[in-house]
Amino acid sequence: MSLTALIAEDEALLAEHLRSELQLLWPELELLPIAPHGQAAVDLALARRPSLCFLDIRMPGLSGLEAAAALAEDWPEGEPFPLLVFVTAYDQYALQAFELAAVDYVLKPVQRERLAQTVGRLQQALSPRQAPPALDTTLDQLRQLLAPAASAPVAPRLRLLQVSQGSSIQMVPIEEVLFFEAADKYVRVVTARKEHLMRLSLRELLPQLDTELFWQVHRGTVVRSTAIDRAVRDEQGKLTLHLRDHAEKLGVSRLYAHLFRGL
Repeated sequence: MSLTALIAEDEALLAEHLRSELQLLWPELELLPIAPHGQAAVDLALARRPSLCFLDIRMPGLSGLEAAAALAEDWPEGEPFPLLVFVTAYDQYALQAFELAAVDYVLKPVQRERLAQTVGRLQQALSPRQAPPALDTTLDQLRQLLAPAASAPVAPRLRLLQVSQGSSIQMVPIEEVLFFEAADKYVRVVTARKEHLMRLSLRELLPQLDTELFWQVHRGTVVRSTAIDRAVRDEQGKLTLHLRDHAEKLGVSRLYAHLFRGL
């Protein structure tokens, strides 16, 4: 079976440089078309199932970390998960990625000598004598990477939402919210009685939520924990949440299934 690699990089010159260096250092490696942003990387990786992914940390839309998390959520059961290498110009991200989740990292601009070390590590990890890392291990590492840094400033916690309602502003106490759901450039706010749209991204909203009360259960869904009536696991092991005051059911992705390990 041939080995394939995906490069996700929004700066075309840097992407082509990494591509040419990989071709020189690892001629047997088949390189897929370059993904210019995070969502393109997810779509291409799910379609082509590469052996390796080189993901730029900072990209438009989904970051490299978010793209890796999206892949982990949607990756087919039983398929080997690709080895991850993060590409970054920021040392703090690089070191964190290397220590927690990636096989390796490379700094931009990519240096041939340093990339050769990465290629060696990847070849060793892909050796038939080397067992591939379990997906559960990768999921644990990605959770750590996606968690807010301990040194990061804590945003003020939201107590009251102000949402547009025609020509007026509706005040919604945070404790009335059952769940938030990403909806393009908006966030869908669902209470027991009504729904609202807020013009912000889930990424912007998350730091303002109390994580003990609001649990992220999917990359696009955050639910108030006290609104959960039960979590039901189907024959394939997938979890679905049933809420106390709402008929809509919420799926739990494998990245957040650890919240319900008591089942």
